[in-house]
Amino acid sequence: MAVEQQQQQLEVLKALDAAKTQWYHFTAIVVAGMGFFTDAYDLFCVSLVTKLLGRIYYAIDGSPSPGTLPPHVSSAVNGVAFVGTLSGQLFFGWLGDKLGRKKVYGITLMLMVLCSVGSGLSFGHTPASVMATLCFFRFWLGFGIGGDYPLSATIMSEYASKKTRGAFIAAVFAMQGFGILAGGLVSIVVSSSFRALFPAPPYEVDPARSTPPQADFVWRVIVMLGALPAALTYYWRAKMPETARYTALVANDAKKAAADMSKVLQVDLAEEEDVVVNENRPYGLFSGEFVRRHGRHLLGTSATWFLLDIAFYSQNLFQKDIFSAVGWIPAAATMSALDELHLIARAQTLIALCGTVPGYWFTVALIDAVGRFWIQLGGFFFMAAFMLGLAVPYHHWTGQGQGHQVGFVVLYGLTFFFANFGPNSTTFVVPAEIFPARLRATCHGVSAAAGKLGAIVGSFGFLYLAQNQDAGKTDHGYKAGIGVRNSLFILAGCNLLGMGFTLLVPESKGKSLEEMSGENQPVTGSGGEAAGNEGSYVGVLHCLLR
Repeated sequence: MAVEQQQQQLEVLKALDAAKTQWYHFTAIVVAGMGFFTDAYDLFCVSLVTKLLGRIYYAIDGSPSPGTLPPHVSSAVNGVAFVGTLSGQLFFGWLGDKLGRKKVYGITLMLMVLCSVGSGLSFGHTPASVMATLCFFRFWLGFGIGGDYPLSATIMSEYASKKTRGAFIAAVFAMQGFGILAGGLVSIVVSSSFRALFPAPPYEVDPARSTPPQADFVWRVIVMLGALPAALTYYWRAKMPETARYTALVANDAKKAAADMSKVLQVDLAEEEDVVVNENRPYGLFSGEFVRRHGRHLLGTSATWFLLDIAFYSQNLFQKDIFSAVGWIPAAATMSALDELHLIARAQTLIALCGTVPGYWFTVALIDAVGRFWIQLGGFFFMAAFMLGLAVPYHHWTGQGQGHQVGFVVLYGLTFFFANFGPNSTTFVVPAEIFPARLRATCHGVSAAAGKLGAIVGSFGFLYLAQNQDAGKTDHGYKAGIGVRNSLFILAGCNLLGMGFTLLVPESKGKSLEEMSGENQPVTGSGGEAAGNEGSYVGVLHCLLR
């Protein structure tokens, strides 16, 4: 009876693996992807408005330079969302495996919508109280964003067929690129509108009028608009059924799984007569069986995501300071507050348009042909190479009056391209494919949380290195020399380490989720390796040395 039930279960899963691409797949990409659109918009638009926040709330009367956020305030505004995201990834990943993906999916979206609006409505009579309120809402915003990582990845992996699974999961994550782009475009439009309505002289001409009172509305409008796309997709997210794989493998109801799949994917499937009972003894995340089967996989996915995010978030959050350091953006003292916001947004939008967004979609197009392993390995390699190309001849790029800033920006943009046509996409895809269904969201959440720990290290570490490191101080408190250069060397080293840990991650191209996780293999007391372990690239070293 157990064999018949397992075969019955496998028929449902085989149908999922062989299902043709349906319109619903594309709908699911958009609905799940809107969470990542909001994620990127909210996390990265704050890097655009922090300059404005400093000029509004921390300007000092009679000071020769515009106001800037104190380092500890800047760290808090950037870091508190990452702490919330890390917490949400762990909590909602665990909850998604316990209660089901569907039951908690809408909660994360509503948190994101409400806290985006709350961030823009941050109140207080003093700068400290406004920043404290902003940090409070950004923590809970991050908590909701964190939940979207394991749930969206797991849902998409469990809906897709094995031939297109990588592209579909990567497409969900690629919406993050559009979120970064939208943040820049919205900032350009809003700042341009307010500049036209409330023109202000440059700071060096009239410091008192260079930041008009209306600038306080600008950052609030930019932050709150991030809630709109997520709110528009809430209805469709609530209508999504539970994934058939969760229903069959975790809830042990193949009959309902078959019915759901037939309805959603328009696939005719014979109705199952019995409720499937999984005969395998379940093992937990902290069990020896999990360590034997997937311990090195979890180490690989967590370590690579950790190292990647140190570099990726350092680049994104502080690129405004890098652009100022190399002279691509003029000194703040030569511009009004809204002019500065406009120029920073324009620079970040150009980088997103030319490097960030294309990189995501190159991954979508090629991941199921080239494979996750080679895209990730190549991405880490080229990121390291371009960062070293920036760091070694750093003074060549930044020399005053030499005109080499364009070359710096081109190489800098290429690091973003290969981050996204590389580990920033694959570290999201792979954890949703190689772990068993009852631990899939949890393991993805652990891997993603390791990434956000890297983002925290990167954001605080870059801030430390970029300050008080050189004699040539810029107008905003960051140094143009040793700080940025040392940061680039360190980030290049992180990418080289990422290449090494990539060898622990198996290739999942063209394989079913059950084949990768060893879902249908009996649990043994020793050596019970999952089928996916055979794809581990520890063996690549042997091939290269032949």
